[in-house]
Amino acid sequence: MKPILGIALLLLILAGTGLGALRLLDHRDDRAEWNRLAGLQPTWPALFSPGMVAQLPDPARRFFAYVIRPGTPLLPVAAIDMGGKFSLGDRDAPAFQTMLAQQILAAPQGFVWSMRTLSGLPLSGSDTGSWTRFRIFGVIPVARLGGDPDHRRAAFGRYVAEAVFWTPAALLPGPGVNWTAIDDRTARVTVRHDGLEQAVDVILGPDGRPVEVRFQRWSDANPDRRYRLQPFGGYLSDFREVQGYRLPFRVEAGNMFDTDDYFPFFLAEVTAIRFPGWPP
Repeated sequence: MKPILGIALLLLILAGTGLGALRLLDHRDDRAEWNRLAGLQPTWPALFSPGMVAQLPDPARRFFAYVIRPGTPLLPVAAIDMGGKFSLGDRDAPAFQTMLAQQILAAPQGFVWSMRTLSGLPLSGSDTGSWTRFRIFGVIPVARLGGDPDHRRAAFGRYVAEAVFWTPAALLPGPGVNWTAIDDRTARVTVRHDGLEQAVDVILGPDGRPVEVRFQRWSDANPDRRYRLQPFGGYLSDFREVQGYRLPFRVEAGNMFDTDDYFPFFLAEVTAIRFPGWPP
């Protein structure tokens, strides 16, 4: 019996050591990707002028007039601190968990979202354009996805949409970025990058603020667990000024947006927005 217990103990130690090493490697990857994206911030950014968007359709011009003040440095990379709630369930049983998260957003190059729960299941990990990695109790893997075209396409849709409300400077007209008008209060931005393409509709309030975003996202969040295009979107509120930008500090988003099956699984309360490499 003693030899068997000794072997079992050794196996547990080896397993724990391996899981600990895997966690360290994951954190190293997170830091490396975060630093890569932060390094994309321009050292000498141009300053916003209404003339930069003068040729855009009216709703797109009104959008930029609201979210970027004239003379603001054009900073396409932002770091966002947030709390709020994140669902680990579905519409019938949401299982919302209180969360804390940090994100760096650098569309169209990528993003890193690092999250941990403060209630319920002790979940932590990160989501990027290349991987989704989450653990319980800090070490036990429960999700290790990515590295395939479906994940990459799904992630691209997410961070292009988030650029609309957190890094509008990244979506000024230029190579790979095109704006059209859908109606008098809806602008559509289409972003193309590295073989990927995503269109996002921005619905404006009377003053030009973006109050909704909606798009067709490549997703497997459906009963069949098969990737396909399906509605995604959310609502934006609590706008505050951050270094010349007007940005939402409250975001609600989810699958099947604007349908009877809409489920807002992401309820974010932003606590701070910064621009890496730029003084506050």
